Amino acid sequence: MTDFQQAQQTDFQQKALTLAGQQESPAWLAALRFEGSEQWLNADWPSRRTELWKYTPLQALQKNTSATWSRVLPQGVGSASLLTVDALRLVFVNGVYDPEGSNVGIASADHTSVVRFSSANAEQRSLIEKHLGRIVNTQRHLFASLSNAWVQDGVLVHVPRNAVLEKPVYVVYVSTPESEPVIANHRLLVVLEDGAQAELIEHFVSDTQPQNSFVNALTEISIAANASLQHYRINLEQEQQIHIGGVHIDLQRDARYSGFTIAEGSTLKRIDYQINHRGNGAHASLNGVYLPRNNQIVDYHTNVEHWAPHCTTSEVFRGIIGDSARAVFNGRILIHPDAQKTLAELSNRNLLTSDKAEVDTKPELEIYADDVKCAHGATVSQLDQTAMYYLQSRGVSKALARTMLSFGFINELLQELPQVAVRNYLQHHLTELFHTGTALE
Repeated sequence: MTDFQQAQQTDFQQKALTLAGQQESPAWLAALRFEGSEQWLNADWPSRRTELWKYTPLQALQKNTSATWSRVLPQGVGSASLLTVDALRLVFVNGVYDPEGSNVGIASADHTSVVRFSSANAEQRSLIEKHLGRIVNTQRHLFASLSNAWVQDGVLVHVPRNAVLEKPVYVVYVSTPESEPVIANHRLLVVLEDGAQAELIEHFVSDTQPQNSFVNALTEISIAANASLQHYRINLEQEQQIHIGGVHIDLQRDARYSGFTIAEGSTLKRIDYQINHRGNGAHASLNGVYLPRNNQIVDYHTNVEHWAPHCTTSEVFRGIIGDSARAVFNGRILIHPDAQKTLAELSNRNLLTSDKAEVDTKPELEIYADDVKCAHGATVSQLDQTAMYYLQSRGVSKALARTMLSFGFINELLQELPQVAVRNYLQHHLTELFHTGTALE
């Protein structure tokens, strides 16, 4: 590192490189780690002039220079609330694998694999090296390069040609406070070969205590021809949590991706989705809900790129923003010149339940093909006072009326979830959340 480069870096950037040097990682990951470190070293730190970070300041992260890797062995999930689901489960606590809470580490006779990087055999390592860090565009996504620099372990989900994973894969990331702030770097790689099918649940959760950690979580998904994935990403961490995450997906010919994401806000929460239609006839469906309250922030950036013809995208996001919270939604669909016969729709609706709540929404369509059908739109509204009056005139309290109308705003998306365990868990959690009143006053 030159003196000039070091002078240009923030304290957090320098600290991050120091942390990378403190890790013991497998030799076969060294090339990716070096590449990530170089990109992180040379990257410009985002500011308010950086379009991708225009509305989301990183001061909370820059103050987090005392954080280190967890040195505490997992003591279970504590008071964190998990799904009740029959699944292949892997649990990580502050980035450290918890064997007691997990029930998998398999490589079956048909070569289906759900295994940690550190336990991978030679064949699995070859697969990881082929895909890890190659689906994500680290030039566009700064914290993906940091994830590469920090990669030490992770989870591989591999489903071979025409195989069906009989149970969902349930990956749980638990945050719990330690005596000093800690950092957790989570990596998940999903590789579905031709005609394969799988269901994946990622669950980021914390116990009920105030948190002092930073989570950097990156998921890469490769879906081959005629393969399909049902994917849930649940972010329900405690509000002091700092979380930066990304989901990056490549879709080949006639591949299908169906995703649902939900996030409560925190001191800093940023989640990116990058979906690439690489082959003819691919389909992507992504629905999302965000629920910041108090003084929280949540920022969703989605970018869907159509590179091939006859592909479809359906994207629906809804947000309920309360108290003095702030939400950011930036949804972009890019149609490249060869992507004729594209069908793409993007909808973002927001409900402000407080005069102090704020949302910045920016749906974008960028089209370079002339035979497409595309639509996008965004709305920002407040609770319907006529509906409020109607409910109150029939004996419903003002607080309950607010709860009913707010829940109804997002319940349509919850009802569409095919996994019953996820649907029941979220409906119960949100009922409790809304009844506290903190998200609605």
